Amino acid sequence: MQAYQLSIVDAARQIADGQLSPVELTRSVLERAQEKEDQLSAYVTLAADQAMDAARRAEQEIRRKEYRGVLHGIPYALKDLIDAAGLPTTASSQVRRHHLAAADSEVAARLKQAGMILTGKTHTHEFAFGLTTPQTNNPWAPERSPGGSSGGSAAAVAYGGALAALGTDTGGSIRVPAALCGLVGLKPTYELVSRQGVVPLSGSLDHVGPITRTVADAAALLDAIATRRPPSADSYRQGLGQGWRGCASAWPAIISASISRRTSRPRSRTSRPNSPPPARRWWRSRSR
Repeated sequence: MQAYQLSIVDAARQIADGQLSPVELTRSVLERAQEKEDQLSAYVTLAADQAMDAARRAEQEIRRKEYRGVLHGIPYALKDLIDAAGLPTTASSQVRRHHLAAADSEVAARLKQAGMILTGKTHTHEFAFGLTTPQTNNPWAPERSPGGSSGGSAAAVAYGGALAALGTDTGGSIRVPAALCGLVGLKPTYELVSRQGVVPLSGSLDHVGPITRTVADAAALLDAIATRRPPSADSYRQGLGQGWRGCASAWPAIISASISRRTSRPRSRTSRPNSPPPARRWWRSRSR
């Protein structure tokens, strides 16, 4: 297995054990991107020099026993709606082709603090207003779409141009490309992850979340970017090891709400206040 094929958790284990360096891992990812980009076009901006500089710093920190945790030295990509200081944020639109971010978005700052290495900015459907990401091809079937609007992020992770990426989701834009590229995509609870420094589509519907190869990797990213901890676990990754109760604490907007609805649902429809009438059986009404 090549280094670019590793999950975050597996790569982090090797980095912590001294079997793999951030420089080796980042070089493997960048070489893979250079090999595949002409065919797949996941990236708007590939920041190879900056990434290698960051990888060298991470390697030096780890050698000095300043290891920050599971994300330290891990290469990742940002959807090109999300600001990273000094890099363009174009939203894949010619209207913003000269826009340079003056500062990091909050999520980029959090991942930098965790020691992650930014490899570049990935394509989106223009201003995230669509579900195809037309500039990018699906890594598993290049004649097909990777989905959108976070299609560049999903394609980069799927072919090995990053071990993880952040996308945004307003109406499926993390979940659709993750599904079409064979990945894990998480739309977090509303306002669990900051949208500061992210080009908006709909402020009341936008979410920022991870696209990864495994559920554990998604939880590791969520630990870094979330503004609050899960209610009954020290971290979202820890919550994954606690069965369905741990999952409920790790994914509060999805599983906790679902469990609550199921356990409190009355047996009879007639006992539910303000419940809609039963669906009409149209084939019977037409026969009368």
